[in-house]
Amino acid sequence: MRFISNHDYLNYIPLKLKLKYLSIPQNKYFCAQIFLSMQERNLQRISLSIYFLLSGICFSSWASRIPTIKDNFNFSDEQLGNLLMIMPASAIIGIPLSGWLVSKYDSRIPQQFSYIFFAISLLLIGYATGLPLLIFALFLFAVSIRILNISINTQSIVLQEKFEKRIVGSFHGLWSIGGVVGVLFTTLMLKLNISIQAHFLMVAIFTLITIFIAYPYLIKNDKSKNGNKFRLEKPNKYIMLLGLMLFFAAICEGGMYDWNGVYFRDVVKEEVFTYGYLLFMICMSIYRLTIDKLIDYLGMEKLYFISAILIMSGVLVAILFPQFWPALIGFCLVGIGVSGLFPMTFILAGKAKKYSTGIVISIVGTYSTVGMFLGPPLIGYLAESFGLQKAFIVFIIGGFMFIPLTISVFNHLKKI
Repeated sequence: MRFISNHDYLNYIPLKLKLKYLSIPQNKYFCAQIFLSMQERNLQRISLSIYFLLSGICFSSWASRIPTIKDNFNFSDEQLGNLLMIMPASAIIGIPLSGWLVSKYDSRIPQQFSYIFFAISLLLIGYATGLPLLIFALFLFAVSIRILNISINTQSIVLQEKFEKRIVGSFHGLWSIGGVVGVLFTTLMLKLNISIQAHFLMVAIFTLITIFIAYPYLIKNDKSKNGNKFRLEKPNKYIMLLGLMLFFAAICEGGMYDWNGVYFRDVVKEEVFTYGYLLFMICMSIYRLTIDKLIDYLGMEKLYFISAILIMSGVLVAILFPQFWPALIGFCLVGIGVSGLFPMTFILAGKAKKYSTGIVISIVGTYSTVGMFLGPPLIGYLAESFGLQKAFIVFIIGGFMFIPLTISVFNHLKKI
């Protein structure tokens, strides 16, 4: 019985059995091989897309409910900042763990386990009635995010190699669509006066059922055979620059996730505080779904500069004109601005040669994780001292940093 040996993912199914099932003449082995390869990679893309979508749903469910948690525990801005500080501290623990997992196993294995704990931690956040359980739940939530982000982005870079076009941006677009779905569902829960416990229970159950359906179709055997050992030595300049890019991208994006709703409720005085978050996510989704084509049309360097300008101008509008429509427009501009930063930087990270894709993603992802969880508590501390409007200046600084970093990264690329 003959097997197709050119593709690892086809090694385990007899070719004659496939041909019989597909009613393809046996003398057309080559055509059948191409067809089956395309079918396999499309299933892998659909499966991975589901994971990105679920990640967005779960994260936005948490982020859009932060004002609820703040009210339930009667936190001040400073206390909320202290609580959110738990997450970067927890994510640091996940740094060596995530790097070890992606070098030791196929990326789908840590991906699946991290999603299970991701859903469980979300459930615990909803049911936490005391501070100790809430702290533990946030710890588990942060570590899970750290591992799943490295895993799904490693899968996306590996899978893109099977296609003749860019597809990484579309995955991040689906993450943002998941964010829109999550915040829409939160808005519905608020309108119907559904408790945060019931809300997070529904999201967790849906996530767990879906990942077990999608798991068999993920890429297998993607562990790199070389470049898997991380060595403590002088930092690689290229990887460090990409890491700094993700650090500032995460400060802007993560801060918007956590403080967008609070800004709309406390500064704009809007009762349904999810409106700003919703439009932010919609704009991010639309732009991310087109980012692959925009990269081909404009080039990454120009897109980084455009992103910096949009972030700075959008935040400035929201600060200077804290009314409903100007704030909405401002957050929309910020959503467009931050949307391309992660997919573009992960694409650039995939070009690094010093380590395997998984290790490079883990290294730059470390910067991202620290920024994602450091930004929100920083905003909380500044808001307590200077007010939330002035605290948002942090996002303007974060957007500006992309100008010198972009120049440095692309000057470095021109030299190699």
